Amino acid sequence: MENIEMNQKCVHILQQWDPFGFGAESYDTETADVVAALQGIDDPTKLAKVIQKVYEHSFEQWIPFEKCVAIAYKLIAVKFEAKCII
Repeated sequence: MENIEMNQKCVHILQQWDPFGFGAESYDTETADVVAALQGIDDPTKLAKVIQKVYEHSFEQWIPFEKCVAIAYKLIAVKFEAKCII
């Protein structure tokens, strides 16, 4: 899987997540920030902290850490699949 395809899958996952119920297209900036961070992070806990911080900064709403960890695992699974690490 190419890096572009991996990024597209991750964008789709994040858009479907819709943590605040604003609609899939409401998180373009946050999605880009999280996908960029994913490039250098392999640890779901670290990625979850980034996700929580990015969304909280933009929307001034807190997302429970457990929800961030769940989405982080999905994103890292896509990354590992793309890199053939699994």
